[in-house]
Amino acid sequence: MEALLAGLLGYFIGSIPFGLLLTKAAGMGDVRNIGSGNIGATNVLRTGNKGLAAATLLLDLAKGFLPVWIASQLWSGPPDAFAAGAAVLGHCFPVWLGFKGGKGVATNAGVSFGLAWPIGLAYALVWLSTLAIFRISSLAGMAAVVGAAAAAPLLGYPEYFPVLAAIAGLIIYLHRANIARLMKGEEPRVGGKKD
Repeated sequence: MEALLAGLLGYFIGSIPFGLLLTKAAGMGDVRNIGSGNIGATNVLRTGNKGLAAATLLLDLAKGFLPVWIASQLWSGPPDAFAAGAAVLGHCFPVWLGFKGGKGVATNAGVSFGLAWPIGLAYALVWLSTLAIFRISSLAGMAAVVGAAAAAPLLGYPEYFPVLAAIAGLIIYLHRANIARLMKGEEPRVGGKKD
């Protein structure tokens, strides 16, 4: 029962579409009609409003962190892992938007910090270093989710490896179009020229 409640908590908090809500509130229309059609911070940035993109990033981080933290305060043991997985599922497949959401990178960053700050730190370091070297947002995100899963057992949190590995698999699957562009050398770089 605790795992079910934690999962529901994670899903419903994770499914709040902050990117869509913020862009609509700012009078910028539906963010799903531009760029990749996703509701995450990277696509919000394509509106040209860096402030909205930053707010979306922070809120998407928070909606990953919050349910995991709440579950850890209410219950001991596995429920926080259920909240973690469900939060990412909520972001990627929100019931309110016909199960079409974002790709889960920022929400998984929040989840990683919620499960254990060293895992979150590993996530952030991999993301930042990959972005600094290659300047490709999608590559940095995929590297970070794999890095978080790999870091869990190495840093003394083997109990979180299964959920982080499952999340990494999902997020990489959702980036399959990005992977195809990466293989062709067509994936856009941060700060690169626009067509």
